[in-house]
Amino acid sequence: MRILGFKKIEFIWVFVVLVAIGFATYTNLQISLRRGRDVQRKSDIKVIHDALLSYFVDESSFPQAFEGKIVACFGGVDAQGIAQPTACDWSRDSLTNIWSNAVYLPHLPTDPHHNDGARYYYISNGRYFQLYAALESSSEAEYDKSIVARNIMCGDRVCNFGLASYGAPLDKSIEEYENELRMK
Repeated sequence: MRILGFKKIEFIWVFVVLVAIGFATYTNLQISLRRGRDVQRKSDIKVIHDALLSYFVDESSFPQAFEGKIVACFGGVDAQGIAQPTACDWSRDSLTNIWSNAVYLPHLPTDPHHNDGARYYYISNGRYFQLYAALESSSEAEYDKSIVARNIMCGDRVCNFGLASYGAPLDKSIEEYENELRMK
């Protein structure tokens, strides 16, 4: 019996080879897409980090944090007409000094999987900051198990990568770090 000009056994082998090639291609495509998203996360965190350092140079403090967001967006004015900052939305807002109107980052990036619940996470007390993301692959060189141990949630994922300001560690809270500095 022949199928499309092949003997039945030949057809089965051609089909098996094509399925194997298709599976390998699909697997490599998924790995490439994952790596691309992780590269984007690392790039985004670096861009935000650099913008926050520029903010600090101008203001002598970093923006405060609220629920993992940067508090540096215009939130209206109070009864005295003074501009009030509010938490910025990742992807919608810019990193701005609301008093001088200086724009440090015209568009706050968002995690490539933000529609699936992944978020960047920002912590700051004004003197130091920590900025986190959740890489998809634990084989990335920047994947940090000490951050994972802190169990900080980057949306619905545990953060495992980050950058911080001026020597602040990522594996402990800013308060712990400042207490250590005071003890020295």
